[in-house]
Amino acid sequence: MMNCNLCRKELCYNKKKPDACVEKRPELYFQKLTMSDQQALEPYFALRPNKICDSSFLDIFLWSRSNRLEYCLIEGEAVLWKMELDGEVYTVMPSCREEDLPYYFDLVQTYFNKELNLPLKIYLADEEAVETLALCENPYYRITEQEDLKDYLYDAEKLRTLSGRAYHKKKNLVNKFKKQYEGRWEYRSLTGDDAEEIKGFLEDWYGLQTSDEEGLDKEKEGIWDVLSSPIVPEIRMGALYVDGKMEAFSMGNYNDLEEMAIICVEKANFQFPGLYQMINQQFALNEFPQARLINREDDVGLEGLRKAKLSYNPIGYAKKYKVLQSLY
Repeated sequence: MMNCNLCRKELCYNKKKPDACVEKRPELYFQKLTMSDQQALEPYFALRPNKICDSSFLDIFLWSRSNRLEYCLIEGEAVLWKMELDGEVYTVMPSCREEDLPYYFDLVQTYFNKELNLPLKIYLADEEAVETLALCENPYYRITEQEDLKDYLYDAEKLRTLSGRAYHKKKNLVNKFKKQYEGRWEYRSLTGDDAEEIKGFLEDWYGLQTSDEEGLDKEKEGIWDVLSSPIVPEIRMGALYVDGKMEAFSMGNYNDLEEMAIICVEKANFQFPGLYQMINQQFALNEFPQARLINREDDVGLEGLRKAKLSYNPIGYAKKYKVLQSLY
């Protein structure tokens, strides 16, 4: 609980009005997230430095059904979140300005303690927020890095051009594909009008998968929710066609503050050598020409996925942390 800078009372919720004190905290009303909330909430994800993929409406919405996500838009300045999975209630860091983070962190903590009678539990906390709040130095919290959930960050221009020795093998695969299917392949930007065709391609793709069925089912469920809703321009989709048939698909969106594209979905027909490398490059080239960074999310601890992400030579990682309130 923060103390008011004016009256020094612990229960005062004065924040930006130096000549007024408020001894009653704002009421928090959480509601289910829908795709129609995208345009209203998207600006809040770019209010403070935060390079994790969860700084994206699309990524949060994709998993909102599986973790029973609800949100609270408060004071026109921040979004607070509440999730529940397997009976465990938790949250993520508030979406707000950096200077307001201590206030909203305190607000959501009080909600957990007073309304839910639970200690605060945060997953996927970004490194910038942990440092801003000095949580590692605070004995009231246990901070643990979620190593398998760190996001891979890439130089966007390198992924668009595949230039340099480090990308020689990738570029060879792309060039080989282009030569083999010359005149037979094309890239297309997609819209909501293409939803049924996308679903048809993805049904075939998921039908061929044999591992991590629960995780894939949840991912598919989230993609279907997106495709079944009106799709706004901020969500970018693209596909590669061979002989007029969709054979690869990708979906993502953009964080203006970080100049960062976030690739949330990437699927390709593995029967076409070089097709994954093609959709990777063409999606970045056509949909995010202005991006400085590309976030290709985490590997969830899967060795094959880790190897694939490392093969693209990440320039860094967006670390994530679990924050547990130990005393309250």
